[in-house]
Amino acid sequence: SKYVFSLAISKVSTGSYKRQVYEVPSGKQLVDQAVIDRITWATWTSVLGDEVIGIWSRHAEKADVNCACVSHSGINLVTGDDFGMVKLFDFPCPEKFVRTYFYIVSTKSTVDIRVLYCFSRKVYDGNISSLNL
Repeated sequence: SKYVFSLAISKVSTGSYKRQVYEVPSGKQLVDQAVIDRITWATWTSVLGDEVIGIWSRHAEKADVNCACVSHSGINLVTGDDFGMVKLFDFPCPEKFVRTYFYIVSTKSTVDIRVLYCFSRKVYDGNISSLNL
């Protein structure tokens, strides 16, 4: 088979906890898993996928982990959850229940998180507070 690749591809996580991949701007959904597996993502902010199975604790529900961000180096993953915790993982973390470092932040729930490029060990949560790791 012959594949034509677009440089613009978008990954979407749905409310039903499914990961979908689309070509941009055509909007055509990619469904061939072999093609999807060969994509190198420029950024990663999804809590879904084989690459992040290890972010879920033994008793977590799917809705408990709200956000994730892979560092620009591609070797660390930071997550935020409903319990006000920011967790640091190795990336990828395809095995369940991996060891993590966690930090308690001042919020009840961390809804968004990013790793800054220029400060590879500083993260910001959705409440504009920062945490040095």
